[in-house]
Amino acid sequence: MSWEIWVIYVTTVLIFMSTPGPSHLLMLSNSMAHGFKPSLATAVGDLSANAIQMLAAGIGLAAIIVASQNALTIIKWVGVAYLLWLGIKMLRQSTTNKNTAQPVKKISLRILWMQGFLTSAANPKAVVFFAALFPQFIDANTPFALQFFILSITYIVIDGSFLAAYGASASWLSKKLKGKANALLDRIGGIFLIGAAVLLGFKTLRESN
Repeated sequence: MSWEIWVIYVTTVLIFMSTPGPSHLLMLSNSMAHGFKPSLATAVGDLSANAIQMLAAGIGLAAIIVASQNALTIIKWVGVAYLLWLGIKMLRQSTTNKNTAQPVKKISLRILWMQGFLTSAANPKAVVFFAALFPQFIDANTPFALQFFILSITYIVIDGSFLAAYGASASWLSKKLKGKANALLDRIGGIFLIGAAVLLGFKTLRESN
């Protein structure tokens, strides 16, 4: 893979990442609610799902993904419902936290990881996306494995950087609005989660038509 091709690939991914997706909104929500460092588990969960999707694309499972439309639709709607439930829960919690000063909520890193993983896995057609994206930048005269590795790692690094930037910004905001602003943070976080659910829902409806 030439340097020029790699730069074009990076530019393409950056453009793709320019609009926040469900995983980015989840990262914003968890960073505000639980702090930046714990929320990194959410980013790792998201990137873990991405890595599996890339691997699936690399070994030729894209055709199976397309063929399993009914099962994939169910998986995606489960993801939508899960995010919607989390969002509503945070909005309801905001009324409980109103006018009270509470410390940052403790939550299992495993749960944060699972939230990130499920949110990303709820869009299993990402396998098809990677299967369609990667070939555009692969040279048939160069060993496939190395090129696939470079493309995958590059994507994960860029996506991870975006997630970290969103998380750090949200954590900074939560520290500035500490104390009695817990209710506001829960409200904003709940809105982000519901927004993520709506995005996934629209994607699912659009793909099923």
